[in-house]
Amino acid sequence: MAEPLATGPMTADLLPGLTKALSAGQHDCAPRVLFVVPGDGSGASMIFIRRQIDSLRAAGVIPRDFFLSTRTSPGRLLRERHRFRQAVREFSPDLVHAQYGTMTACFCLMSTRLPVVVTFRGSDLNPCRSISLMQSLGGRLLSQIAAQVASEVVCVSEPLRRRVCGRRSVHIIPSGVDTNLFYPRARSQARRELGWPLDERVILFNSGSDPVTKGVCLARTAVDNARGLLEGIRLEVLNGHVPPIRIPTYLNAADCLLVTSLFEGSPNIVKEALACNLPIVSLDVGDVQERLQGVTPSEIVRADADEIARALVRILSSPTRSNGFSRAVEISTAAMAGKLLEVYRSVLRRKPPSTRKAAAA
Repeated sequence: MAEPLATGPMTADLLPGLTKALSAGQHDCAPRVLFVVPGDGSGASMIFIRRQIDSLRAAGVIPRDFFLSTRTSPGRLLRERHRFRQAVREFSPDLVHAQYGTMTACFCLMSTRLPVVVTFRGSDLNPCRSISLMQSLGGRLLSQIAAQVASEVVCVSEPLRRRVCGRRSVHIIPSGVDTNLFYPRARSQARRELGWPLDERVILFNSGSDPVTKGVCLARTAVDNARGLLEGIRLEVLNGHVPPIRIPTYLNAADCLLVTSLFEGSPNIVKEALACNLPIVSLDVGDVQERLQGVTPSEIVRADADEIARALVRILSSPTRSNGFSRAVEISTAAMAGKLLEVYRSVLRRKPPSTRKAAAA
């Protein structure tokens, strides 16, 4: 099989969205945005949010992040509230952007009078099998409350937007893919870096920190069935321990990405695979069907191990790269930064800048 030449980041494809954002910045003061992110900010946690923040900085936003270290402990939440309000006083933001629903969004809304934008990402509105039913229901209830109170609401996909009750104005803005990091490279070169044999047929699967919701059992069964139809298949599972900087190499080295999630918002691994021209076999979850429109070879399948196995065999029998990069550019971090900037400005047009200090008090 002839391999495509390795290509570098196609910065020219990112310029229209970035130029538009910078042009808009000539007419409005750069918004100061405090991003509230669940977690402690260590390791690869929420790396896609950090990349989006970087792209917003390039688009003219003045950002600062605040990592909310707990969402369950009342005592620690009170201490976090004090730390949050201190950050607001020091940074003096124009608005707060909560990067998740549930307690993260409610914490922001209860801790400041500044405008709050909330982005819903998946398990904050979808059922979550990796936690108890009561926790899942409680989190989704908090998300619905936050959706009614927030200044603006963003959902990362249309299916997720349909889960928001009683609010007409919802922006659909998926997390962007950084096409300066994720872009097509020669498969053989990527395999040499990882020490993989060139003759293996490698299926990549992302279980992350929630293998139950990601459908790991269905994935393993489907791959076992595929092995009965085609030799030389190996399943490579990403379990959250691979450094983020290495993920593009894995995507370029693999032959196919498999997605068997029960629920998704807008799976980042799918967009990253598109940017690396990696073929995808996926269930119809989140916005995957929209992302894969016009992408070949790739397939949407039912949650049936035999059907998934046959789709994998079709792709692995004559391995070739997809045309996904052209679709990934449409949802690059730069393009999505422009859309988020428009949301921020729509909020700030309704609130005069002179009220910032009073609201932050």
